[in-house]
Amino acid sequence: MSGNMSVRAKLLIPFQVLVVLVLPALLMVGNLLWAAGEVNLYEYGFRKYEVDQATGIEQAELAKAAAVLVRYFDSAEEPVDVRVMKDGREFELFNEREKVHLRDVKELIQMGRRLRLGLLAYALLFVVLARWWAGRDSGRTLARAGLFGAGLALALIFAFGLVTLVGFDWLFLQFHLLSFSNEFWMLDPATDYLIRMVPQGFFYDATLFVTLATLVEAVLLGGVCRGYLRRSSRQTGPVV
Repeated sequence: MSGNMSVRAKLLIPFQVLVVLVLPALLMVGNLLWAAGEVNLYEYGFRKYEVDQATGIEQAELAKAAAVLVRYFDSAEEPVDVRVMKDGREFELFNEREKVHLRDVKELIQMGRRLRLGLLAYALLFVVLARWWAGRDSGRTLARAGLFGAGLALALIFAFGLVTLVGFDWLFLQFHLLSFSNEFWMLDPATDYLIRMVPQGFFYDATLFVTLATLVEAVLLGGVCRGYLRRSSRQTGPVV
């Protein structure tokens, strides 16, 4: 029996290594999707960057537009249709160029959702494998994976945060070049409302929010896992 458990433990190692890599990605992707769908974050940006003055559209109408955009990102609706009031009349907010870019953004968000689902499915698969192959040691196996995954997430977040602080313009440009196969993301503030609604400063703030949220989650995950390992070590031996 012990020999079989040893073989199973060895078989679990590559799965454990992979889940350590999966956890930081799962945290980051989840927080990015949260930011993309959080209307309150958009409204915060509208207030901070005085978008009502830049666009001539009242804050209430901007909030309505943000809510429509969030629903659009979560739907099969095409093309996006956002109508707001300005100077006493209703008009369609986005032109054709902006609509194409928003369609590309939606595709990116939906790809992120599929990625998150795949990452979560693998994490759950690892839990099942650990319970099956590690037996009574499954709790410690899961905690070690969580601790190492949290540590890796912290290291990546610190590196990413540093790049964001010192070179966000470069990071912002590289993201668009890698994420979009066309130039419809290159909008003109003189003619396009979208870039006035969500200027680059808004994306900087959103990136910091996502980074901070991921940092907090990684610290909490690592703390819980470390606490479990310390408690279990007093009962079954030292933490490996």
